[in-house]
Amino acid sequence: MLDRDGFRPNVGIILLNQRSQVFWGKRIRTHSWQFPQGGIDRGENPEQAMFRELHEEVGLLPRHVHVLARTRDWLRYEVPDRFIRRDARGHYKGQKQIWFLLQLVGHDWDLNLRATDHPEFDAWRWNDYWVPLDVVVEFKRGVYEMALSELARFVPRLEHRPDHRNRYLRGGMHARDHQGEGQAGEGHHAHESPRPPPSRLGASFELPPGATFEPDPQTSLDANACPKKT
Repeated sequence: MLDRDGFRPNVGIILLNQRSQVFWGKRIRTHSWQFPQGGIDRGENPEQAMFRELHEEVGLLPRHVHVLARTRDWLRYEVPDRFIRRDARGHYKGQKQIWFLLQLVGHDWDLNLRATDHPEFDAWRWNDYWVPLDVVVEFKRGVYEMALSELARFVPRLEHRPDHRNRYLRGGMHARDHQGEGQAGEGHHAHESPRPPPSRLGASFELPPGATFEPDPQTSLDANACPKKT
C-alpha cells in the first residue's frame, strides 16, 4: 500500500523503561541496531498498527505500555535503489512514518523477541535516550534524529540533549534534509555498521546460540520495498 508519492505508511516505536532508557534492537543476523517499526496494513490506523507491531517484534501487549506521545506529522525517508527489489523500483520511494513514544509499565521479562516465527531482532538492550545513530543504517538516521528530537520533551527525567548531530549525521546533514539522505555519499548495508559499545546501565539479551530462525524475506532490509512488511 503506497501513497501517490511512492511512500509506504509505517509506524516507529520508541519504548522507554523506568530509567528513561530506550529499547534498542539488533536486526537479526546483522550488526545494525534500530527501534521497532513496521508497515500499516490496509484498514488499520497508526495506533492499531503500532500495537500489532509492538507484539510481533518485541512480544508486548497494550497492557504492558502507556502511550506518552506521537509525532504530529509523517516523517519520511527515501530508500536507496540498491535496497529496493527490482520489481518495485520506479514506483516505490521509501517510508512515511508516525512515531510513538511508549512507557513500559510491565517488566523486562515481558519482552519476547520470538513472539512470531519470523523475529525481527536477535538481541536487545536498554540504551540512553540519545542512541548512537552511527549503528543505524544510514538512510534512516535523519528520521531517527527528527523523531527523538520531537518526542524528547515527553520523556520523564531526560537529561539535557547532547550536541551529537555532527557525530551521528555525516557531513553536517540536518534533519530537514532527511528525504535526500539515501542518495548522500556512500550508504552502508546493515552488515557494515559497527557494533555499539556496551551500555553501563543497560543489558543485552540474545536468542540461544542454537536458534535457527531465518529472516523473513518480506522483512529483510533488502526487501524494504515490499508492500507487505518493512
